[in-house]
Amino acid sequence: MGRMSDQRARWTRATVYPDMWVDPDDDPRDRDGVGPDGELATLLEFLTDYRTTLRMKCEGLDAEQLARRSVPPSTMSLLGLVRHLAEVERDWRNWISDADPLPKLYGARDADFDGAVAEQAVVDAAYADLEREQAATDAALAEHPDLGERLGKDGIAVRELLVHRIEEYARHCGHADLLRECVDGRVGQ
Repeated sequence: MGRMSDQRARWTRATVYPDMWVDPDDDPRDRDGVGPDGELATLLEFLTDYRTTLRMKCEGLDAEQLARRSVPPSTMSLLGLVRHLAEVERDWRNWISDADPLPKLYGARDADFDGAVAEQAVVDAAYADLEREQAATDAALAEHPDLGERLGKDGIAVRELLVHRIEEYARHCGHADLLRECVDGRVGQ
């Protein structure tokens, strides 16, 4: 007689490669043809792909699943990651500005994760916040196409900020992989 297990079954929607999130023909990150020309275009494409990956890891889940915490004492959840990245996008604008810092979106430290509760209004607001903050940071940086230009009080180079943005999304996409697998067993790239 087989033993029962509390482990979730692992699954994917991919049929071509079982370790992929989706089949290559269905992957919005796969582009036909030659890659982008130049360093700026390459960095922006990587940023776009990681942003898309985060959304893909959250798709198809309800408010409770998005707000589900990983393991105590961690407050990390997929919804918390969405809120955190909205907060971080806003903060990056503070790095490149000489003006007074923009206020925090969610208040006190860790409020982005602590306030990630299983309510559809919170989910909807988090996605709206993320889209708005990404667009605002993108627009602010579009005014500075020279990757070597130094901005803000600390003189951060545009290149450094773009690479840091990619790193932040990449790291949190790794967290999202594990969080999603804990929620429903879905795995993949």
